[in-house]
Amino acid sequence: MSEEICAQCCGEAREVRVNCPLDCQYLRAARRHERPQASESQEVPHADIEVTEAFLERNGVLFAALGRILLDAIISVPGACDLDAREALEAMIRTYRTLESGLYYETRPNNPIAATIQQQIKQGIEAFRQQLAQRTGMHTVRDKDVLGVLVMFRRLEQAYNNGRPLSRAFIDALREHYGSERQVPASSPLAI
Repeated sequence: MSEEICAQCCGEAREVRVNCPLDCQYLRAARRHERPQASESQEVPHADIEVTEAFLERNGVLFAALGRILLDAIISVPGACDLDAREALEAMIRTYRTLESGLYYETRPNNPIAATIQQQIKQGIEAFRQQLAQRTGMHTVRDKDVLGVLVMFRRLEQAYNNGRPLSRAFIDALREHYGSERQVPASSPLAI
């Protein structure tokens, strides 16, 4: 959004009717003072999938790579918000759940923005697997591990979601953690 809006509209319509740019100084300041949503009433997404501290430590490289892939996928789609990311993550999780059962059935979101994000995540995961296989000579990324990391990002999305329809708090958190640079090019060395 390149237009200026009044302070009242900024306060009332921010991430409700106005899709704020991630670099808006007023949005960033507001996020520092926001209260998180009450989490007692919210169910933990995919509670049947255990994501422990040990799992995250064991899969640190995968977690970092998927974080960058997710960020790259989201910021490459104009107008994408947290709910689009949630829908894309849910579709990926459903797809990986079916893979665990021995079937291949790709779940696709109806939302075109979420579908684009999901497709880019899928391509990013495949590129990461290929890069890792070239570097190590083995296919070492298990579908079960990808599923666990996707579930963790889905839980993080819920934790950051502020309840506004156009919220981008999760995207902003990814951007702060993984930087706004694009995904690592294939010619760059991977740190594993």
